[in-house]
This record gives sequence, structure tokens and C-alpha cells, in this order.
Amino acid sequence: MADKNNLLANKARRSFLGKAAAAASLTVAPGVVLQSIAAVKSGTEGVSDNTRWGMLIDTSKCADGCDACVTACASENGLPVHERPKSDPVWIRKVKLKDNLTDSVTTLPMMCQHCEKPPCADVCPTGASFRRADGIVMVDRHICIGCRYCMMACPYKARSFIHEEIVLKPTHTPRGKGCVESCNFCVHRLDSGNETTACQEACQKEGHNAIIFGDLKDSSSEVSQALRNLPSREIRADLQLNTGVRYKDI
Repeated sequence: MADKNNLLANKARRSFLGKAAAAASLTVAPGVVLQSIAAVKSGTEGVSDNTRWGMLIDTSKCADGCDACVTACASENGLPVHERPKSDPVWIRKVKLKDNLTDSVTTLPMMCQHCEKPPCADVCPTGASFRRADGIVMVDRHICIGCRYCMMACPYKARSFIHEEIVLKPTHTPRGKGCVESCNFCVHRLDSGNETTACQEACQKEGHNAIIFGDLKDSSSEVSQALRNLPSREIRADLQLNTGVRYKDI
């Protein structure tokens, strides 16, 4: 009888320790518990590595003073559109690059470069920063703890932190105070069967046609053909991140 009681006690003890270990592995800070690692991977459901979304930006067509892509992105994703303080999140920003030898200035939009090997994902302690099978780099806001390690790791300064309470909350773009966010190639459109981004459409509407977006693995796609026929470069190619965004004439 004693042996039977000891066996039951040991079994109960092992069960308790197993559950405790599992809970410990999911707790990253007081009050912050990861419900499931599967949540990180949920964005990959329905997508495969047969597709890699990407973009070619022709800087020779990017007009100085035009911010149509910036405004369209903000409007699409519920970001502040006008009179932004410097602390406001922005997923695309216009930057100017100056060639110190020729003094020529190039204007281009800068956003998340959707790296094949994203530094942001490497440093994220919770797995909130991740790369989908189709190449889109995203943030899972449900498990982002706002540590901002990813912001420090990103060589393109492409990520923003939400400091204020969010009033406008589009259902397709969940946002919340205390989280990091960045360009996601309008993933809600892609997952609905659309193959355009808001910035691309806005650029076309302005008549500049500086942005070409599509599937980099589809040899017949417009972006693949353009990349074959036009010289292009990665920004910070020395980092060997194999970015999904390429630029012409930089």
C-alpha cells in the first residue's frame, strides 16, 4: 500500500513540475505571459515560401517634396496623417541621400526592408518580431512587450514605438500603446487576395510610378522583370541581409 501511495505521489509531483516548467518558460516578465509560441507562427498560416513579396523603388522617379506614399500608408493603417510630432509612429519616411563626391542628392522612401535575415527578429526576446514564410517581417502585438530591442537592431531605423493611446483602430491593423510597429507590405491586402500596397497605388495615382511591388519568385511578375532588366541595389548590402526592398539609381 505504501509503495502504491509513493507511486501516486511521484506521479503527481512530476505532473506539477512539468506544468510549472511550462509556465516558467512562458513567463518573460511579471504579469507578461506568452499564451502560446504558436501565436508567433499564426501569421504564417495560409502562406508558403513559394512566394516572396518584394519591391523595387526607382529613385529617379521619386519626386522631391512628394509624400503621397507616406500619407497613403498612414491613412491605410490608422496612423496620424497630418501635423505629426516627431514621436508619432511612421511606417514610411522620405529621406535624402547625398553623394559626397558629386554632391548629387537622391530622394527615396525608407521603410522596413523585409530582410531574409531580419536583425529585429534575432534580438526579440519574446518572438514578437518574426518573418513569415512569404518574406514579410511583422510584429505580433499580442506578445510584444515594448522593450524596443528591435528598434535598436534595425539598421534602417524602420520601426516606431507607440507612446500614446490609440483612438483610430482599423480592424485590419490592430495597434496599441506600448507596442512596436513597422511597414508590413499592407499584409491585410495580400491575405485578402490583393497584390498591391497603399504606397504603390498612391505613387501611381500621382503619376510617378516609382514603386513596383509583387512576387519576387514569380519570374513573370512586373517586379521580377524590372529587377532583371534594371540595375538595383540593397541599402547596406554589406550586412548581407538579402532585403526584399531594392532601389534603382542610388
